[in-house]
Amino acid sequence: MGLIWTIIIGFIVGLIARALTPGKDPGGFIVTTLIGIAGSLLATFLGRSLGWYQVGQSAGFFAALVGAIILLVLFRIVRRKTY
Repeated sequence: MGLIWTIIIGFIVGLIARALTPGKDPGGFIVTTLIGIAGSLLATFLGRSLGWYQVGQSAGFFAALVGAIILLVLFRIVRRKTY
């Protein structure tokens, strides 16, 4: 159930990260959602390795949002250099 919760939070966080990050988004709705899910998963696994979360716990909303914003900015930088 923890993984499903992480994906749901990631979906919501991806949408919020897109709204909070200024600039044109090179990806669409689906790419932004996937980045939000990846940010949530990244925050969950990083938090577990640092001892912030126990096994079975997912990242908090704020940690997932920070992870998604970081990944979204990195994605924009990479996409900008390829064009």
